[in-house]
Amino acid sequence: MQSYICRNKCAACYRQYNKVEHLVEHMRVSFHSVHEPKCDVCQKQCRSYESLREHLIGPLPKVECARVFSVRGCNLCLKLLDSSSALRSHRAACQFSRTATGLISRMSRLNLQAGSYIDNGQMSGSRVVALGCKMVGGGSDGSLDLCARVCLVGEDENIIFHAYVKPQLPVTNYRYESTGIRPEHLRDAVPIKQAQRRIQDILCNGEPMWKVRSKGSKARILVGHGLEHDLNCLGVEYPSILLRDTAKYPPLMKTSKLSNSLKYLTQTYLGYEIQNGIQDPYEDCVAALRLYMRMRYPGHPRDYASGCSDASARNNYPAWRQRELERMTPEALLDLSGSDYYCWCLDSYN
Repeated sequence: MQSYICRNKCAACYRQYNKVEHLVEHMRVSFHSVHEPKCDVCQKQCRSYESLREHLIGPLPKVECARVFSVRGCNLCLKLLDSSSALRSHRAACQFSRTATGLISRMSRLNLQAGSYIDNGQMSGSRVVALGCKMVGGGSDGSLDLCARVCLVGEDENIIFHAYVKPQLPVTNYRYESTGIRPEHLRDAVPIKQAQRRIQDILCNGEPMWKVRSKGSKARILVGHGLEHDLNCLGVEYPSILLRDTAKYPPLMKTSKLSNSLKYLTQTYLGYEIQNGIQDPYEDCVAALRLYMRMRYPGHPRDYASGCSDASARNNYPAWRQRELERMTPEALLDLSGSDYYCWCLDSYN
């Protein structure tokens, strides 16, 4: 009986089934693939980094995995190193907390709190751009989000564009406690239409919008947290295939498929705190960019099936193959499976 159950155990998440047809149905709808976060101790695949973290160092972790991980595991990237000495060397490179102080000092030198305008012209090297916005309130109760400050940062974490933006509607709540924005910052601010054009030019990288939407475009990948909301408030359109949103990336989301905050993700996976007191869009840009870069290089092979528009077509489990599928091993069934989201690691191949 035990061997029968093991025969029907998923090779990815290790869920066990009494009947092989139940395992086949699980594989048909689960979309397991090499892109899922994996425990380096037992090789179990998890839906998200949050569930992997719970598996390794949560309140009720897998005992053997937790024991090994406590000696040789990095609590930020959740990788298992060869030895405790290798772990000590790894932490120097993995923990971004060592650069948090430098980040604050760079923000201070740029004097971004004092109403500055920065436009570094055309940049040729950066393929990835991070966007951060700060909103003030409009409407009778101040609950309507109006973009009043915007920042674009390149892969080198240097500012490409930064400006205070004059909203088209009257501001009824400056939300100073979190934004640091006062009326004088917006008195001579850039008109939002001008900011829209400049941001669009930077993102499209000199190409018209119709070409940006086509394959092989030179347009830049846009990274951020809550990008759809930021772009809507800015009034900027950009193709979804070029958006990398840390609020919607499945491996970074909660197990319940709800979004984690940028503050939580930065603390948990980058090792330093942000958004304490008055928030700076440059700080948000850098945090989202670092999260993207970390997720972009997870070290697994390319899966040509990942990111297909039709998730159901990616998993090769048609009903007419049911008998053939039931004769396959769990490992063979896993080989047929592909993820139902575009893994950011594929950006490094393009």
